[in-house]
Amino acid sequence: MNVAPLNDDLRSLYQEVILDHAKHPRNARLVEQHTCKAQGNNPMCGDRVTVTAQVSDDGRLQDVGFEGKGCAISIASASMMTEALNGQTVAAARQLFDTVHDLCTGKIDAEAAKAKIPDASDSVDKLASLSGVRQFPVRVKCATLPWHALMSCLDGKGQMTTTEK
Repeated sequence: MNVAPLNDDLRSLYQEVILDHAKHPRNARLVEQHTCKAQGNNPMCGDRVTVTAQVSDDGRLQDVGFEGKGCAISIASASMMTEALNGQTVAAARQLFDTVHDLCTGKIDAEAAKAKIPDASDSVDKLASLSGVRQFPVRVKCATLPWHALMSCLDGKGQMTTTEK
């Protein structure tokens, strides 16, 4: 799919959302009673994130948190991820990971993403602000690092680097 570039108004709105999450990250803490934990590292730019989650016996993410150091995009992405995934099932988290990855790499646009996961259209609307990184391929890894770390966490892997994915 060929995705059209963002218009100036949408780009401005997306930048505001990212800056807000970068300056005031949500769930920026490690979950004390976590059932999984993984560290993500982007050696190309120095972004580092640790993601912790408490997964219930029925496969629901009861709590997701992160600690990290990195650029505004990486921190904002981690913050937005935790907001979108708290209370969701592991299956929904994996589906949202795929959607965010496709948004960031330009495989789909926001409308296609909402159609892909109609039950999560509110979350997809917010996460679509990350899609601006597709215009800067080197920044895609910044936006997807927390998501890859979460997948490693859920898969029982303790560490991952952006060179692995």
